Amino acid sequence: MPGTRVTRAARAPSQEQTAAAALRTFFRIASAWKLTQAQARVLLGSPPESTYYRWKAGHVGTVSRDLLERVSYVLGIYKALQLLIPVPDAADAWVERPNAAPLFNGRSALELMLSGRVADLFLVRQYLDAQRGGWP
Repeated sequence: MPGTRVTRAARAPSQEQTAAAALRTFFRIASAWKLTQAQARVLLGSPPESTYYRWKAGHVGTVSRDLLERVSYVLGIYKALQLLIPVPDAADAWVERPNAAPLFNGRSALELMLSGRVADLFLVRQYLDAQRGGWP
C-alpha cells in the first residue's frame, strides 16, 4: 500500500532504548555474580552514585560510548562463561574464584576487572573467548 512503508531506521531502537536494555541486563548479571553496588559501579566506569541508582531504576537517557563498551564486555564475559561452564551457578561463581592462568596470576577475574580499566574487561573477555576456541 503506497505511503505505508516503514523504513528499517524507523524500526531500529534508539540509543536510549539500547542503553536501557543493556543496563537492565548488566544489573541482572551483577545480581547473578553477587556483586556489591560498589563493585558494579566500578565495572560501569565509576559513575556518581546518583547516576548509578537512576540507571538501576530504569531512568537511563543518553550514555557514553565508554559505558556501552564496558557493558558489552560484561555481557560477553557472562555469555562465554555460560557456554564454557554449563552449570549456571558454577559459571556465575567463576568470576570470584582465584585463577592460575598467567593473565590472573592467582587473582580472580573479578579482581582484575575491578581495576576500573576497560582494557581489563577486554582482557577477561578475550581470555574466555580463547578458551571457547575463538570469537563468537
